[in-house]
Amino acid sequence: MPEKRTAEEASDGTLVAVKRARADGTGNSQAIVAKGPLRTSSLAAPIMQLTGHAGEVFAAKFSPDGKSIASASFDRQIFLWNTFGDCENYAAMIGHGGAIIDLHWSADGERLLTASTDKTCAVWDAHVGTRLRRLRGHTSFVNSCCPAREGSLLVTGSDDGTIKVWDSRRRGYIHSLANKYQVTAVSYGETTDQVITAGLDNVIKVWDMRKLEVSFGMEGHEDTVTGLRLSPDGGHVLSNAMDKTVRMWDVRPYSTQRLEKVFHGAQHGFEKNLIKCAWTPDGKHVGCGSADRNVYIWNVATTQIKYKLPGHTGSVNDIDFHPSEPIVVSGSSDKKLYLGELTL
Repeated sequence: MPEKRTAEEASDGTLVAVKRARADGTGNSQAIVAKGPLRTSSLAAPIMQLTGHAGEVFAAKFSPDGKSIASASFDRQIFLWNTFGDCENYAAMIGHGGAIIDLHWSADGERLLTASTDKTCAVWDAHVGTRLRRLRGHTSFVNSCCPAREGSLLVTGSDDGTIKVWDSRRRGYIHSLANKYQVTAVSYGETTDQVITAGLDNVIKVWDMRKLEVSFGMEGHEDTVTGLRLSPDGGHVLSNAMDKTVRMWDVRPYSTQRLEKVFHGAQHGFEKNLIKCAWTPDGKHVGCGSADRNVYIWNVATTQIKYKLPGHTGSVNDIDFHPSEPIVVSGSSDKKLYLGELTL
């Protein structure tokens, strides 16, 4: 069950006596009520804890309408949770034969996509909770998946050194792109003509899917890239890497300056987890998980840390921002998820 902050806890830990009108209108009653910060979201409490997974949580994402959260774990299960109210776990989906490393909602919120160490990607009906299709073709762990912003295409990246493009309505991949090293992160660009990938060679590559070749590469990271996320406007990509930096890159075709921002603070540990990153819907803040058990959120304009959120007792592997309210969700190796209210 979710754990809520007690009503008696004020922002400074004190209790404040205030006047509260009696039912008879005399106004002589005194009651002890909490004096705390103004609420900024519709969450039942400023912090909500979600428990139920039996293994490390590797992925957590809000649905496009913000009403649900999907989480994926080492326990091979996908859980669906209500964002608001008591955050009930209302569905569990089972079908992968290995740990689930990555998870995304389709743009219309109808389907879920998952990538697993069982060498497959799966497509799920988000409403019924059943698997619609298992996408086979990779010969090693599938580390990352990403749906296109429109349509039914998705891209996957694997330890087998290939990037594959699929149509979620069909069996078999459409294209397979060879990479010299393991691929640890993939993302679609603004359109399906552009795919962005990264891996053990530390280079972020932007592929032209019309020519099936690399348009350009972006160098700067000094260790393996663990996560990629396209900006809301489609013109930039955010990358997280084991060199302990998060970077913002310009992926527009005719840009002359690719690297725009570098964000410091988040850590990577001996676990070598594929820690992911995220943008707020307005593109003004970015965030990522961290091996030091915190969630980091930065102001894009200043590159300064806006929030360093504690609470987890294990590496934070994924975070996501709510599509319309100032809420962040985080999933951790401590098997828990946290929902946190922000002021942005």
